[in-house]
Amino acid sequence: MEWLSRKEWEQQAAAHGDRLLPYVGPHLQRRRSGVRHPVHDFLFTYYSHRPAQLRLWHPGYGVALADAPEYAGLKGYADGTVTDEFVASQRPLLESLRRLLRATAERPANFGCFGMHEWAMVYRLSEDETRHSAWPLRLGAAGTDTVVESHRIACSHFDAYRFFTPAAAPMNTLRPTAAERPAYEQPACLHAGMDLYKHAFRLTPMISSDLVADCFELAWDIRVLDMRAAPYDLSGLDDGAFEPVRVETAAGKAEYVEAQRGFAERGAPLRARLVAECERLVG
Repeated sequence: MEWLSRKEWEQQAAAHGDRLLPYVGPHLQRRRSGVRHPVHDFLFTYYSHRPAQLRLWHPGYGVALADAPEYAGLKGYADGTVTDEFVASQRPLLESLRRLLRATAERPANFGCFGMHEWAMVYRLSEDETRHSAWPLRLGAAGTDTVVESHRIACSHFDAYRFFTPAAAPMNTLRPTAAERPAYEQPACLHAGMDLYKHAFRLTPMISSDLVADCFELAWDIRVLDMRAAPYDLSGLDDGAFEPVRVETAAGKAEYVEAQRGFAERGAPLRARLVAECERLVG
């Protein structure tokens, strides 16, 4: 057991909070103002980890905090440290995540989807029926439908596929299910990359919050590409920060794949760290 003095752990906790404040602060301000952001709100609304939970620092199992009454009563803690009993109770989660993460890492990366999952989510919908109806479709409804119909749709991620419109779902060449995620997920998938954040916070407080923050920052950057490549016209958002990646063109496809490869490379060591943590905690 490693012990941290109050001064030591307070410094680390403050640094963690400061690291995440530029992401969390604007979201909380928008929420107070009733303003929605189609890109940056996603990690705080789709995923179940609240902003306050994200900014709360944990050292992970095997580290004890001296003079830490703030942690008394928190999930999994006793006497300033995550307990053996709590870790043992999480064994089913640890084993299922290890299986999924290993399978994803071992599968060949597919760089041929071109972000068509977001297009399939609006296929044959009118513009006022889309999830982000405040933002127009770049090509209009008919033009968007034409793009979907002219591409091979091969989405391997269940949590993207399940949001396909009823007309688009049969067009997918794969049929991923919630129960069969390890048989489908692959390391180039943007949603599999964003989900590294979900897997990390589900392991809280057993793993270091540094790893959770690393996964969050990757997910944040992936989400930007995800929406820049989506069919929505976000060019007027945040002073032009979300110029489209026009995946309906050859140049746009090349731009998308280049960014996708970069995210796959960033995600690989994070996925490996999560696997290593699952193995350490399973014992």
